[in-house]
Amino acid sequence: MMRFRRTALLVVLVTARASADAKVDWARALVIADGIGVADRHAPSPAVARGTSRRAAEDAAKKQIAAKLAELPVAAGGRVGEAKDGDRKARLARAIDDAITLAAEPETDGAWRVTMAVPIEGIRQAMAGPREVGADGDHGPQVVVVEGVNAKPAVGWKIGALEAPTLWVSAIPDWARSAPHAKAKSAKAGVIDVPGSDATAATLFVIVMKP
Repeated sequence: MMRFRRTALLVVLVTARASADAKVDWARALVIADGIGVADRHAPSPAVARGTSRRAAEDAAKKQIAAKLAELPVAAGGRVGEAKDGDRKARLARAIDDAITLAAEPETDGAWRVTMAVPIEGIRQAMAGPREVGADGDHGPQVVVVEGVNAKPAVGWKIGALEAPTLWVSAIPDWARSAPHAKAKSAKAGVIDVPGSDATAATLFVIVMKP
């Protein structure tokens, strides 16, 4: 008489949800979202459930970020989500896929709660391509504070002819007070006009909006 060994098949079911809508932090140049991966209560242990719930939490956060990114205004006009070019859309998808983890907290029952973010500069580069740097590298100050800007935060503002990471603030942060300052003359058609050469070589702009 032949005997057959019974094999148990374990299926771990994981659900995920976003704990709140994604938010845009222009002062940190980040789009941020929380995600929760809810563990399967039938998993044999929290450790088993935790392995899949972390990925589910990250996917939930990235989904919220993708929806928020599509709504972001572009300095020259339109929205990020209106991009039609296939290469551009692929670069945007990679930027979301490469979201960074700001926080991750395991729960005792095997669930995960994570906070993910995509840098707005990553979105700008996905839209326009990486900023070109000359063979001799960058020169001049790394940070320039541009004051008196009469414009709203958006992706892809140029400071003169230069595109670089931008932080949009209502007041100069303490760490930037000693940086070179420049005064904006105008802001239109995606370009902030800054007379003089002080701002042309910066690798980060702190944009101070008019009150």
